[in-house]
Amino acid sequence: MNNFKNRFLFSIAYYCLWVVYFLLARFLFLLYYFDKTSELSFITVLKTFVYGIQLDFSFAAYLAIIPFLIILLSIWIPKKTISYIIKGYTFPILLVINLFMLIDISLYKFWGVRIDATVLNYINTPKAMLASISALQLITGILAWILLSLTTFYCFNKVLNKTLSKLNKKHFLEAPVFLLLIGSLIIPMRGGFANIPINQSNVYFSKNMFANHTAVNFIWNFANTISYKTDGKNPYIHYKSDIAKNIINQTKSKLLTASTDSILNTKKPNVIILIWESLSAKAVGVLDGEPNVTVNLNKLAREGILFTNFYGNGDRTDKGVPAILSGYYPQPTKSIMKIPYKARKLPMLTKEMKNLGYHTGFYYGGDSNFGNMITYLRNGKIDKIVDGTEFNREDWNSKWGAHDHIFLDRFMKDLSAPTLKKPFFEIALTLTSHEPYEFPGEYKFGKKSVENLYRSAQAYTDKAIGKFINDAKKQPWWDDTLIIILSDHGHPLPKHKGYFNSPKRFKIPMVWLGGALNKTGITIDNFSAQSDLAYTLIDILEGKPKQFQFGKNIFNTSESQYVHYVFNNGFGTISKNGTFVYDYVSNKPVIQEGNYQPLDSLGKAISQNAYQDFLDK
Repeated sequence: MNNFKNRFLFSIAYYCLWVVYFLLARFLFLLYYFDKTSELSFITVLKTFVYGIQLDFSFAAYLAIIPFLIILLSIWIPKKTISYIIKGYTFPILLVINLFMLIDISLYKFWGVRIDATVLNYINTPKAMLASISALQLITGILAWILLSLTTFYCFNKVLNKTLSKLNKKHFLEAPVFLLLIGSLIIPMRGGFANIPINQSNVYFSKNMFANHTAVNFIWNFANTISYKTDGKNPYIHYKSDIAKNIINQTKSKLLTASTDSILNTKKPNVIILIWESLSAKAVGVLDGEPNVTVNLNKLAREGILFTNFYGNGDRTDKGVPAILSGYYPQPTKSIMKIPYKARKLPMLTKEMKNLGYHTGFYYGGDSNFGNMITYLRNGKIDKIVDGTEFNREDWNSKWGAHDHIFLDRFMKDLSAPTLKKPFFEIALTLTSHEPYEFPGEYKFGKKSVENLYRSAQAYTDKAIGKFINDAKKQPWWDDTLIIILSDHGHPLPKHKGYFNSPKRFKIPMVWLGGALNKTGITIDNFSAQSDLAYTLIDILEGKPKQFQFGKNIFNTSESQYVHYVFNNGFGTISKNGTFVYDYVSNKPVIQEGNYQPLDSLGKAISQNAYQDFLDK
């Protein structure tokens, strides 16, 4: 029994040794940047450890896998041999991680982010890299590495010797227990039992980015970005780079301007964007969809401006949000929002609105760690972020977060506060109309099929948004406010005939409302998409729209207006005159309708150019 106990205690001690190491590494980082640390409150500093330990637990679990396997073998192998193997594994890794710790600390002052895969870009040019530091800095760094390594070697060796000395051979019946222990490491690796594996967003807790960065485990962050690192090759090459850009510009250059002076009756309206989870145009009566699902939206569309040919650029929330807020095309098999070292380079609508004098806010009733959303949002310098942590659990459905009527009531409560700063730019992302379609009250279409669950959930959110708009009309700011309602992406439901990834799946509603509109009860039939919204809005508000490089003006009436959307290993490019949908698995077009020939080259050029931009970030 003692032998089993000693093996078990060694496993726990080894794991905890790495956790303590990472906690001390965080302390060293805070100490090195004492000037920044001194600006934080004691509670905030403490939270960097409380939140950050989640990633410490995760990476410690990865490091412990092999030692846990080795300790299993100690049932049959002498402890002296086991000791050599474990130390032979641990000390070289410790040496490397120490080096990364010092590089991370050194680079942070220049990069403003924790070490990530970007550092690999300089490995091929070591002379250029070393040219950036003085001989004294190099010598000091090497000495610090040696000193740090000797210190950590001594501490690790002391603990390992003490625990390894108690190991002895024992019966093989202990093996199943230790196999189970090895398997249990997946729990801290994933960050617990949640549906979403742990990521950087789980430790982003503050408006102060230094505090958030401190909470990030440096080596976990590096390994995570490595896992997203591509081979640097663009799989969507069709043309030479300059030719692809020329193909795009020949069409896009005609679509950047429009006469928008008559859209608004004020130069600086308050702006609210309501992003509606999973609402497809197929469920919206005014868009020739099913007539009785979104009765409130159907009514509201007649009170404002309805965009009848508006599309989502992607098929997921983590693709739709950057398309809306950054004017950025999603990638067929990647999500830039999930890759912080790339996402931080995106332009942000919230940043530009702040530059125009707006107070900004983002509201979401669920887990803002989803898809690394909070990391992406923090880069947008948003003044106020509200997520599911501010709602009671009894107001959540089983999976995603606060029910939409609870969420939108809270949103309106904040918008009704006497302390509300103007002009404001507020964004709210709903969630109840996402699978598994759980919400309180009546299921308007019943629960007998997935389609009816979807319809019922959309009808529920429609009711909640209808109430929100009615409440908004009673607010003193209504006459000076523009409200934009749009979906984060389309949906396979209600089912449509034809190809699964046809434009029908990606068509979504967009309605502009509010007292700030100069004209109401009109429709805009131009072909446009989420990626055009940031460009158009900033252009109307006389900001700097060119930073949203993939956008164009939604109100441009040219026959050349187009939409480009992506799905897993494919894209669709559509216009008033034709449709072209291409599948990269088969390398064949799957839909060719109308005057599709120009869309063939345009779609391929956009796919190539957008993915290259993604690779270059």
